[in-house]
Amino acid sequence: MMSEDETPAPNPEQPATDAAPDAGEARADELKAGQAVIDALMAENAELKDRTLRTIAEMENLRKRTEREIGDTRAYAISGFARDMLAATDSLSRALVVVPLEVREHAEGTLKSLIEGIELTEREMQRLLAKHGVKPIEAHGQKFDPHKHQAMFEVPDDTQPEGTVVQVMQEGYSIGDRVLRPAMVGVAKGGGKSPADPETASVDKNA
Repeated sequence: MMSEDETPAPNPEQPATDAAPDAGEARADELKAGQAVIDALMAENAELKDRTLRTIAEMENLRKRTEREIGDTRAYAISGFARDMLAATDSLSRALVVVPLEVREHAEGTLKSLIEGIELTEREMQRLLAKHGVKPIEAHGQKFDPHKHQAMFEVPDDTQPEGTVVQVMQEGYSIGDRVLRPAMVGVAKGGGKSPADPETASVDKNA
């Protein structure tokens, strides 16, 4: 028997009931803290991924824009020089026009050599212009286009649809997709509308 002053020895096999809840709460806190760190890292990773994708897209747009600007520079850099070349070509053409066709066909000696030299020079200049993307604008017989043609006068003509280019005073040229010089033209007036005109088609259908 134990005396009243003796304290019972603790049983090592008996669990510490007070320590167990404290350990569980600590473990739960650790898990929450770990999950918070994971969530923060995932959010940061998503933000970095979005920034990377945006940067890649911006760099691709910059690359395309730079290539387009370089292409435009190459295509249109000679625009001013091409206009000067056209002025010289026009002068050669006018020099040939003042010589009657009959005289050109029967020319001999120095005159023949001169005419042939002018014709050869004009053809070579046209070839060089075409080589660099300068092409004539089709005008005669076409419907007047204010973006490509410059109307100088109207020509009364009942045989042509109104608005048709019937005379070309000066040939126009384009370089790439741009008009280098509009064609100076005379436009038919007084004729009927083109059969392709929607208004004409509607009138014919209702007649």
